[in-house]
Amino acid sequence: MKDFTLFAGTANPELAARTAGELGMPLGECAIERFPDGEISVRLLETVRRREVFIMQPIAPPVNERLVELLIFTDACRRAAAGRITAIVPYLGYARSDKRHGRREAITASMLADLFKAVGIDHVVTVDLHAPQIEGFFHIPVDSLTAVPTLCKAVHGQLPEGVVVVAPDAGAVRMATEYAHRLGTSVIVLHKRRESGTSTRVTRLVGDVRDRACLIVDDMISTGGTIAESIEVLLQAGALPEITILATHGLMLKGARDKLSHSSVRNVFITDTILLTEKDWSQLHVISVAPLIAAALKRLMGDGSISDLF
Repeated sequence: MKDFTLFAGTANPELAARTAGELGMPLGECAIERFPDGEISVRLLETVRRREVFIMQPIAPPVNERLVELLIFTDACRRAAAGRITAIVPYLGYARSDKRHGRREAITASMLADLFKAVGIDHVVTVDLHAPQIEGFFHIPVDSLTAVPTLCKAVHGQLPEGVVVVAPDAGAVRMATEYAHRLGTSVIVLHKRRESGTSTRVTRLVGDVRDRACLIVDDMISTGGTIAESIEVLLQAGALPEITILATHGLMLKGARDKLSHSSVRNVFITDTILLTEKDWSQLHVISVAPLIAAALKRLMGDGSISDLF
């Protein structure tokens, strides 16, 4: 395996440390400061000349601050003559803005891809993109890993007999199908209509959930509104009050915990792609993707394939 340096931004230093631990190496030394006016300063405390450099920084809330920090970090590495710069972005913010709903809107995910290339990022590694087609916005290599096998392993043996996988919207059908295949069950689909940037409404349920436990899966939990409404629709359709929730990215914004603390919810599983602020929630289980990311980096640095990680 080639020599490389792994740096941690401030968005999720715990995941970076776990990944470095899996690799049996220390994190690269750097100093990240914030001035009183909000400006960010990044200084590398070790040489990266002609080295492979990885920068781990999920673009999680506060999204704009994390994004600018990643761009500044990249510029510092480029100016220090790094040989190749890979951004490890476990959660890619702005990914939900992947198309225009009207004629006067930005496609921010595309703009993000242009920014990454312009600042000097050569390669992106992420986990469970919100929409697979986002990769097409990038003119640099993108490896989108998936946490589905990791989460399936975590819930194995903890699900009720006869559980059915539920996709809370059409966008989650592909992921739900993969979960169902691995768990040996079927898929139920809820169709929803977005009424604003913060609210949605379920309009139709496709499939039969009567007298069955449900596993609701999605790529992220933001405000928890979509899943909370899905729970009510499933219970009204006769589902058993034994619901498990699975999501890769746990943003858990204000109010999400209250919405998911439903009497029918047995467990909530998320990964550590985003630094968790929720504490003392017995139903919540956080599964680390550090082994997944470390395995990918080993293969990339050994010029190997990462296909066996899917």
